[in-house]
Amino acid sequence: MANIELKLPKMGESVAEATITNWLKEVGDTIEADEAVLEIATDKVDSEVPSEVDGVLKEKLFDVDDVVQVGQTIAIIEIEGEGSDDTAASSQTTKEDTTTQAAAQDIENDIAAAQNDKAPNFADAARFYSPLVKNIAKEEGISLDELEKIQGSGLEGRVTKDDMLSHVKNRGQQPAKQTQAAPQAPVQELPKEKTPVNINAEDEVTEMTRMGKMIASHMTSSKQTSAHVQSFIEVDVTNIWNWRNKHKKAFQEREGEKLTFTPIFMEAVAQTIKDFPGINIQVDGTQIIKKKNINLGMAAALANGDLIVPVIHNADQLNLLGMAKKVNDLANRARIGKLKPDETQGGTYTVTNVGTFGSVFGTPIINQPQVGILALGAIRKVPAVIETPEGDFIGIRYKMFLSHSYDHRVVNGALGGQFVQQVANLLEGFDPNRAV
Repeated sequence: MANIELKLPKMGESVAEATITNWLKEVGDTIEADEAVLEIATDKVDSEVPSEVDGVLKEKLFDVDDVVQVGQTIAIIEIEGEGSDDTAASSQTTKEDTTTQAAAQDIENDIAAAQNDKAPNFADAARFYSPLVKNIAKEEGISLDELEKIQGSGLEGRVTKDDMLSHVKNRGQQPAKQTQAAPQAPVQELPKEKTPVNINAEDEVTEMTRMGKMIASHMTSSKQTSAHVQSFIEVDVTNIWNWRNKHKKAFQEREGEKLTFTPIFMEAVAQTIKDFPGINIQVDGTQIIKKKNINLGMAAALANGDLIVPVIHNADQLNLLGMAKKVNDLANRARIGKLKPDETQGGTYTVTNVGTFGSVFGTPIINQPQVGILALGAIRKVPAVIETPEGDFIGIRYKMFLSHSYDHRVVNGALGGQFVQQVANLLEGFDPNRAV
C-alpha cells in the first residue's frame, strides 16, 4: 500500500487560500479518481477538490472552516501498490506541524482575548467573515464595530486577509482624535440593534446562504458608498430582432452555440467604453484609477436565487462570434457552479439583464468598486411613430429600455447620459446585412 497527498490545487493567479466548507468523504471511505473529496470556498466562488487517484481516505488534516493555503496537503489517500514510508512520514510531520500551529494559535487567541475586555461577537455581524479574518480580528483586538467599517476588496465586498493586514498596518498611523472633534453625521452612527421581527408559529424561518449573506452585505455597502444616479433611454432594436431571427438557426448548426441578444449588447457596451473611458474607472479614497482593460461583468441569476457575476476579460477585443461563445460558456458554467475563481475577478463595468424576468427597466446597484452598471430591459413589440421623407406613420417596432446606474461622485450626468445614449445609437444603427 502507498500513500498519496491530496493538496489544495491552484485556483487562479490571485487566489492563495481557501476555506474548507464541507467534507464529502470520511476516513475509511472509498474514493474514485476525479471524485470530489471536499468542498471549499474562496473570496470569489465555491468549488470542489477531486481526487486524482483511486483509493481510500486515510486521514483528514484539516476540519471544516479551516483556512488552507494553495499547495498545502489537506488529506492522505491510501492506494494499492508498493510505496515508501516517505509520504506517511511527511503526512505525520504535516499533521504534527498543523497541531503545533493550532496549539500556538490557541495560545495567541487566549492572550488576545485576555487583553480585550470583550471579544468580537461575530453572531451579530452584518456580513460574512472567514475564519482567518476572525482570527486576525481577535489577535489584533479589533472590535466588531471596527471590523464592520473595513472596506472589503473581495467578492461582494468581502473582507480578505490582505484587507485585514493593511488595516492593522495603518491603524497606528491614524491621527489621534481631537478633544473637541466635530460631531459625526447621523448616517455614520448606524443603530446596532436589529429591527424587531414578528415571527408567528406558522412562519418558516431559513438561514441565508453564504453567498446570499455576501450579496446582501455588498449591496448595502454599495448604496452607502456610491451616490447612485440613473439615466434611462428607449432603444429601437427592430433590426437586431430581425437579424437574429434570420441567422440564429444557421448559427447554431454551424457553431454549435445559441445566438442570443446578450453578446450583441455586450459588444455595443465594450465599444462604447472605448469612446468613454471615464466610465471604466474605480475609486480608491480620493484617487481615481482609470483601468486599462475593458472587463465586462455579466450578472447571472442562479437556480437558488443567488447572483454571481462572471467576467469577460478584454471584451473589446472579441468579435461577435467570440463574444457569443464566451457569454454562453460563462453563463452555462455559472449555473452549474463550475466557474474558476479568476473568472469572477477584475470586472471594470457590469451589465445585468432584468428583461429576462419580464421587467421593462430597473435601477441596478453598482458592483463595487466599479462606477457604473447597465440594466437591459425586456424587448417589447410596440406601436411607434416612424419618420420618412414622405411623412410620419404608425408602425410596429421592437423596443427596449436601457437603465444606466452610475456613481455621481465621479461620473456626472453628462457623461452618464452620453454613455447610455451612445450604446443606444450603436444598437439602433445595427447593420441588418451584417455577416455572422
